Amino acid sequence: MVYKVGIITASDKGYAGTRDDLSGPAIEEIVSKSNAFQVAQMTLLPDDKGMLAAKMRQMADEDQLDLVLTTGGTGFSKRDVTPEATLEVIERRSPGIPEAMRSISFQITPRAMLSRAEAGIRGGTLIINLPGSPKAIKEILEFLLPSVEHGLDILKGNDAECARP
Repeated sequence: MVYKVGIITASDKGYAGTRDDLSGPAIEEIVSKSNAFQVAQMTLLPDDKGMLAAKMRQMADEDQLDLVLTTGGTGFSKRDVTPEATLEVIERRSPGIPEAMRSISFQITPRAMLSRAEAGIRGGTLIINLPGSPKAIKEILEFLLPSVEHGLDILKGNDAECARP
């Protein structure tokens, strides 16, 4: 099974064209290395809760993507609203995913505790907030993808067991 992936980059400066945002392409590069995932869409939006939530809904409901990965907007800045947009959109939280991301990052930097990333499910779509740093994306995403693939297998009814024999 190949899962369709959408990537949303939240960046005011990237959206305004005043900075090249490298986090979306970093996600695309890592995801594209896996035979289980195919990037179907990439978009760059400002740090705007309404726009981010609307795009997540579109990717889940209309485009029926399997996985939506966001990058950026998970820090303490007043403009960082990606977690709030995600919580507005998801139907069921998946707290273990951001807990794992923070745990991985905490081994590298104590600043990992400042991440407000969220993850959850909307219909048949898993939505995960990733950090905005290409370095952090690589460290986290390569670790997460095998478990995310298994989670999607269960969500889509392609696998029923989490327990190992």
